[in-house]
Amino acid sequence: MAPYNILVVDDSVFMRKIISDLISENPQYQIIGTAKNGQEAIEQVKLLRPDAVTMDIEMPVMNGLDALQRIMAEHPTPIIMLSSLTEEGASETIKALEWGAVDFIRKPSGSISLDLYKVKQLLHEKLHMAVRTKMRSFQPVQQKPLLSRLNTTPTPPIIEKSKASVLKPPDVKAGAAEGSTHFNHLVAIGTSTGGPRALHQVISNIPAGFPAPILIVQHMPPNFTKSLAQRLNDISQIKVVEAAEGDVLQTATAYVAPGGWHMIAYKDSNKTYKIRLTKEDPRSGHRPSVDVMFESLLGMSELKRHIVLMTGMGSDGAKGMLSLKQSGVATTIAESEETCVVYGMPRAAVEMQAAMHVLPQQDIAVRLAQCVLN
Repeated sequence: MAPYNILVVDDSVFMRKIISDLISENPQYQIIGTAKNGQEAIEQVKLLRPDAVTMDIEMPVMNGLDALQRIMAEHPTPIIMLSSLTEEGASETIKALEWGAVDFIRKPSGSISLDLYKVKQLLHEKLHMAVRTKMRSFQPVQQKPLLSRLNTTPTPPIIEKSKASVLKPPDVKAGAAEGSTHFNHLVAIGTSTGGPRALHQVISNIPAGFPAPILIVQHMPPNFTKSLAQRLNDISQIKVVEAAEGDVLQTATAYVAPGGWHMIAYKDSNKTYKIRLTKEDPRSGHRPSVDVMFESLLGMSELKRHIVLMTGMGSDGAKGMLSLKQSGVATTIAESEETCVVYGMPRAAVEMQAAMHVLPQQDIAVRLAQCVLN
């Protein structure tokens, strides 16, 4: 089989050499070209039609974010962003993932061989996923107010596991007071590759005063989950925070598990629902783990629990969703293949028959509103 063609984009000659050498150590990939700024990257993508691109963010002439948007609009191509560890770098990376990049890696320091080895392993792993990603014409995330969407008939889902019917708008009722610790519903969402864009789509369309807390596990390193929470908070009608130890769960609030920590929900002696963060071993290579979060909800049968699994590689969350379905939760939703960047985690849930509903990304917030507001 012919090797996949990779384009490397970075303004540093040194970094272009490092990244090219690391990629070339795997015979599955060959460097088809390099570019030193975003404008060159656009031209090279058009000319060479690479199978995947690695893209720096900070570059002269045209930065990586602007180039990403042009490429996704004109010649959709799997792009892996190279990000710095700074807070600004993390924030820009979240935007890149929303705008169509399939994934990111942290830039190597170039000074420590172990660091370079880890970067090489990650590069090969993410390229393996990227070159197999089916790119679609890039469409901006829908940010139409949900309440107006609830008063129209949404697009039918690709698959409807519980009923072969079109989603119908619920009767919109006044939600619980924002910030209330008293609630009867709880939503939990797990996602990985492609998750920041999927979360943007779903969380930005949850209405203000949503009468349930929302727990979110997104596979992502430390620092980046903080930027993800801040970005989601900026674009949403509900409050979004990076979870902290002992946080009291409140309605109209979403809690993003911090990178490097498992997040579980529990009920204390005063019957108050709280968050606990743990450094237990990674589950299936992940910390935070979706399965760990889902399993913590098994004993909360007094709540109507609504469980969502969206785009991501692997199967994290599928077993937990199945256990929750068997325990009698109200709703389980898997994102349909149509809108997934990587149809891995939702596929596993569907194959295990853990999903009651299989919905495209743009219909998930609508379904959650129906379930919680009705």
